[in-house]
Amino acid sequence: MLRSLSLLVCLSAVCIPAAFAGVSVSEPANGATITGGVTYVASATTTCSKGVGSMGIYTAPGVLAYVVNGDSLNTTLDLSPATYNTTVEEWDNCGGAATTPITITVKAGGSSGVSVSSPADNSTVGSPVNYTATATTSCSKGVSSMGIYTAPGVLAYVVNGASMNYNLSLSAGTYHTTVEEWDGCGGAATTPVTITVSGDGSSFGELQHSGGWADYGQRAPTYVDCSPSPCDDITFSFTQNIKSPSMSGEAIQMYLAGGEGYGDALFNNHLIGDDSSQGMPDPNHTLVPTLHNFTYDVYFWAGDIGLSQAVEFDINQFFNNQGYIWGHECRVAGGNEWDIWDNVNSTWVPTGIACNPVSNSWNHLTIQVERTSSNQLLYQSITLNGKTSTVNQYYNPGSAPGWYGITINYQQDGNSSQSPYSVYLDELTFTYD
Repeated sequence: MLRSLSLLVCLSAVCIPAAFAGVSVSEPANGATITGGVTYVASATTTCSKGVGSMGIYTAPGVLAYVVNGDSLNTTLDLSPATYNTTVEEWDNCGGAATTPITITVKAGGSSGVSVSSPADNSTVGSPVNYTATATTSCSKGVSSMGIYTAPGVLAYVVNGASMNYNLSLSAGTYHTTVEEWDGCGGAATTPVTITVSGDGSSFGELQHSGGWADYGQRAPTYVDCSPSPCDDITFSFTQNIKSPSMSGEAIQMYLAGGEGYGDALFNNHLIGDDSSQGMPDPNHTLVPTLHNFTYDVYFWAGDIGLSQAVEFDINQFFNNQGYIWGHECRVAGGNEWDIWDNVNSTWVPTGIACNPVSNSWNHLTIQVERTSSNQLLYQSITLNGKTSTVNQYYNPGSAPGWYGITINYQQDGNSSQSPYSVYLDELTFTYD
């Protein structure tokens, strides 16, 4: 899907505005002198039909200090004493943006803050993860409590007082965590801490940024792959290195459209074995048969996830002419429930587990599976936005003559109107042992 930052559409010699966007900042005032934390309160508008995607605060050119999904922000930044030419920016879902500059001077004095001594930012750690932190505030009533967010809106732990020392159990994957303090005057301060939790095995990280992705269309009832786009009245594409929306600065955009309902777009990547994108072709067929445990960890974002019939995340293992396909389908317009794939009968089986991803927000998904010692597929668990649901269902493998290797799939399905929509994937990690 093409995105443009053009502000004017010119017809002959006349140029007219193509879209209007604006940022209104109610706090801080331009030119203000502030002691302590700087509170930013702002809202954004746009004539883009898809609305505002996100907003952010730059404390200097190219220095993005804060970003939030949606058309409003309310946050406090702890800044060292200095004069700052800050900018509040909004990005809409049509590819446009608007800014409002705010110059402030920060003076030394009482302030609120969170100091995190463990874990280190951008570190790789094992689980459980030790969080050690302290908080300060200029509020006369002191610090009331502290907490750990493992994802936006997912509060995993809270403790009363101005210090914490807690071991938090997390599945393998990358987490953009935040340690926050709340004081007795209604104020708050945060410190972001990005960590990668390692599993017991080996991992491929940032796969959304990797080479090796391929895309196909599929049309019911045969679901035979077609390519390139458009084909079978399905339009599909992927675009890497997307900056916004993004958590890493290099998300991948998956796009689906077309002229007939219920068309699908399939995106896959061969990780180990034949056509490996990770430099692991396993030509002697000695590695793939030894692997039993797999984790698929990913963040995904959609402006309106309700346009999706379903989104699908699959782990596939092929050897000895057998196919082990751990298919996980989140039905959205199809009923907000997780289904899993029965290899032998080639059918989806409802799990009874709810699936309610959030629009205009990053959703964090972790799926864990196992090939048992008796060569059955075990669906272990699904974790969405901090809530873990145990699946614990076993299935037999199917037939897959001539296939060899380990691959991952992502698929998005069109609704009855084949409404066009994009889903963005980021921080995609695959762990195996």
